[in-house]
Amino acid sequence: MLLILPLGRALNLYARGEQVAAALGENVTFIRRSVYVAASLLTATAVTLAGSVGFVGLIVPHLLRLLGETDYRRLLPNAVLLGGSFMLLADTLARSVLAPMQLPVGTLTALLGTPVFLYLLTRTPRT
Repeated sequence: MLLILPLGRALNLYARGEQVAAALGENVTFIRRSVYVAASLLTATAVTLAGSVGFVGLIVPHLLRLLGETDYRRLLPNAVLLGGSFMLLADTLARSVLAPMQLPVGTLTALLGTPVFLYLLTRTPRT
């Protein structure tokens, strides 16, 4: 998170297109490489530490974008907070649905996240 947060303004410009970002003075190659490296490191870390539940990190930012958040300076911290809240809720449900037995939290997040992920894959992108 700390790797990518300083690029919030540049990401806002880059989201408008490479030509727009370049015309406004941003180093597009640096942005692209920085985001690629940061995303790779963050994904590897999430999967290493949390296992397959790390895909929540793919779903939550898209949900925030669907809710209208477009400024990466707010989207990134909000994604962290919403992702953590989602995992807390999923863990609580996994522990209490079949008490005293516990569901694996990855099973519950997959059940909740798969429909959202499929929707994101099949929707028509905005232009």
